[in-house]
Amino acid sequence: MCVSAQLRTRSTRPAWIGTLGSESGCISHSLIRYRELGKYDAVLTICRIDIATSTQTVLSSHEAGVRSVVYSKEHQLVISASWDSTLHVHRIDAPDSIPSIIPLPSKPFSVSLTATKLVVAMASRALHIYDLKALSLLTAQLDGTVPNKVEVEPWQRRESSLKFMTRCVACMPDDAGYASSSIEGRVAVEWFDPSPESQARKYAFKCHRQTADDVDVVYPVNTLAFHPVHGTFASGGGDGVVALWDGIAKRRIRQYQKYQSSVAAVDFSGNGKYLAIAVSPGFEDGKDDVVEGTVKIYVRELGETEAKGKGAK
Repeated sequence: MCVSAQLRTRSTRPAWIGTLGSESGCISHSLIRYRELGKYDAVLTICRIDIATSTQTVLSSHEAGVRSVVYSKEHQLVISASWDSTLHVHRIDAPDSIPSIIPLPSKPFSVSLTATKLVVAMASRALHIYDLKALSLLTAQLDGTVPNKVEVEPWQRRESSLKFMTRCVACMPDDAGYASSSIEGRVAVEWFDPSPESQARKYAFKCHRQTADDVDVVYPVNTLAFHPVHGTFASGGGDGVVALWDGIAKRRIRQYQKYQSSVAAVDFSGNGKYLAIAVSPGFEDGKDDVVEGTVKIYVRELGETEAKGKGAK
């Protein structure tokens, strides 16, 4: 199970940790850790750590903060997205190779992948969809000179269906499409197939909103995650609420109790039996300082039918 949660700390910039997740735990007993080295002129590194020996191998360094790290087990690629507006593509099957650097038109806000596609949601509501097979073949053909920059044409270029800034994107486990969320309390569900019939199926809905004194208070939808078995998805918002949704039936399955702080990240275990929920104050109260003990991770064991869609038997 992998939880990529941005947890606020007292330092000026966040620290992150993520794993190469699989049903059995970590791929090759390794994990990816990326952290800030220095307070002001920081260099952020992607490190591979051998859990058995604690040996660290630096895969690459970004020029600004790392936003996301994802792993493709099908293509043996680790891909990091950074505020420096680049993707770094690391080949795990060739650990001595130099990572390929793919320039992006703007800052990446969220990254997700399927067995065949990589989705990058960026500023200005831009969204790129890359073919992972083509990306893997292209990076394997590079000569390894430094800097190893390559211009890659996405399989598809899209504009977000949502009117406001994207917070998160998450791909469907069946490789059919993805869901995205925005700062304006909305989630959009879309399909990869560019045909008019498939594109006519896309839709968006409101969520993570509360009424106070007859005023509709809107919260950002910070995180999305699809259940690996049932294909339903979870959303977490700045209102401290986690909800489960059936994207096909267009219905909410259930909503859990409100947490004491903003939900920063959610993720399911590889077998779908557990839901991890990371909670951290997210500046909704206008305060920069974080009270000690408010940053937490909860793990919920799901019932057999708890995450099944409304139409599932």
